[in-house]
Amino acid sequence: MPDLPTPQDAAEAALFSECWDAVLSYADLCTSGSLTANQLATEAFTLGMREAREADFAPVRNSGRRAARLPMIPLLLTAVRNTAAAWEAEGLGHQLDPDLRLWLNSEKAARYTGLPLQRPVALRGLRDMQEADAELLWLAEVEALPLSSVARRLGLDPVVVAQELEQVRVLFRDRCHRAHLDTPMAAECRSYARLLDAVTRSSSADTPEDLSRHLATCVQCAEAAACLRLHGGGLPAALVGGVIGWGGLAYLERRRRAAEVRLGAGRPVSADHDGGDPKEGSGRGKVLRHGLLGAAVMISLVALGVSMMPMGGGSGDDTASASQDDRQPVADPGSVLPSADPTPTHTASAAPSASATAVGSAGHKNPDPEPQGTSSATASTGGHHATASATPTPSAAPAACQVSYDLVNQWTDGFQATVTVTTTQALSGWRVQWSFRDGQKVTQMWDATVSQNGGVVTADAANYNQSVAANGTLSFGFLGTWSGQNSAPYAFTLNGESCSSS
Repeated sequence: MPDLPTPQDAAEAALFSECWDAVLSYADLCTSGSLTANQLATEAFTLGMREAREADFAPVRNSGRRAARLPMIPLLLTAVRNTAAAWEAEGLGHQLDPDLRLWLNSEKAARYTGLPLQRPVALRGLRDMQEADAELLWLAEVEALPLSSVARRLGLDPVVVAQELEQVRVLFRDRCHRAHLDTPMAAECRSYARLLDAVTRSSSADTPEDLSRHLATCVQCAEAAACLRLHGGGLPAALVGGVIGWGGLAYLERRRRAAEVRLGAGRPVSADHDGGDPKEGSGRGKVLRHGLLGAAVMISLVALGVSMMPMGGGSGDDTASASQDDRQPVADPGSVLPSADPTPTHTASAAPSASATAVGSAGHKNPDPEPQGTSSATASTGGHHATASATPTPSAAPAACQVSYDLVNQWTDGFQATVTVTTTQALSGWRVQWSFRDGQKVTQMWDATVSQNGGVVTADAANYNQSVAANGTLSFGFLGTWSGQNSAPYAFTLNGESCSSS
């Protein structure tokens, strides 16, 4: 007679069903193919569950508390990153995303596992919170779950969960402020610590010019500023970048798209797009996301036995394609600047992203060009649309490019958007320009470098995505600020030529 599942098996099966989609989504970003993504996710899930059990059964310290650990999802995502690092060390790096391999062998990666006081402020702040508070913050801010779902999942009162979330945000800020002060830092950084705390407390406070210059060059203080600034919508990016590092913004966008699909607020899914993800190159089928068949099959095979799974050596599946797909790198969390910085013209670094639920992606489409002189840019968030006329096409011939502008998310004084351009011509380099009509400012961009002069924004190709095939697409994403009105931009051009809008 087979052994009956133990209560621990049942608990881990429940955790599996709640967390597997998140783990697989990040593993998919980290790997070069769907088979290796499943393998990485499975190994990481086993490692993460082992670490969680060890932390739960660790002896109580003199303070009366057990050693703090991250909530389950960020703990498992960290296990994905650590498992990928183990693959790289064991000579299996060819199964990983090439840009992840570069990051794993850089000083940036060493910060996440090095001396505790040198680790990112967000990681230390989240770990220093009570696990229940930290989990509430992560589920609401990063996983983008509706508060009603968060309340159900954590057993909270739906009536007061929003108030509790506000209190937890303030608590996280307090922990991050303390962690920042505890960080060994240069005298100049120390001299700005009190001013940084004061400036980030208020949404109306102006950032002094000298502090702004300092934040533009000091990764440590810029990370702290992103965690301390609870307004402006930058908290989710600060959280995910500080906890998992590479691919954080791409993961964040995937989770937001997954939440939109669950709520029925996303765009219609075509046969070529799984939850908004663009098709992969080289004929490689992508992992099913957002809790669809892939997760269901894995649950039936793995969930109850996850605690007994041996740690694999990370050996790759020879059938997995090692070709690089069309996923596009995202900005490194170290480059995040506070949204109040008056000169947000930094360059996004090359950390990798994935398909369209990844940051800066939008479903790739190739609609017929609109009639001459009637192009428009449409931004959508939920069921609301804003349409703005674009510059008329200068000739009778169809435009050589088409642009799709998607308003992914919007909050009180900030927003997140993606731009996808389809070009009829092969490109060896590209520059996309547009104009804002309402004074919006771009504060951060990934998969392109940004500059802004008044309302005119220029996005130049990064060094890793300059080449675009004829009838191919390029895409990038950004965060911005707005006040009063946030209408869609207009006058899109690609390398100086006007684009029609879809």
